[in-house]
Amino acid sequence: MTVAKVSEITSTSSKSFEDAIERGIKRASKTLKNVTSAWIADQEVEIQKGKVTEYRVRMRVTFVLEG
Repeated sequence: MTVAKVSEITSTSSKSFEDAIERGIKRASKTLKNVTSAWIADQEVEIQKGKVTEYRVRMRVTFVLEG
């Protein structure tokens, strides 16, 4: 039997949504073992003076528990 847990994280990037996702997964994988998937729950942008300055994603990362 496999048991998994879901952790919600937020990640940002000044480049793109894709970069924010990759950064978030990379960082989560440093702390969480056995990361198997991520669901992008929300995307938003920070705007200053009419220009996008930051891309932000909220994702739910799934990882399998050991033992």
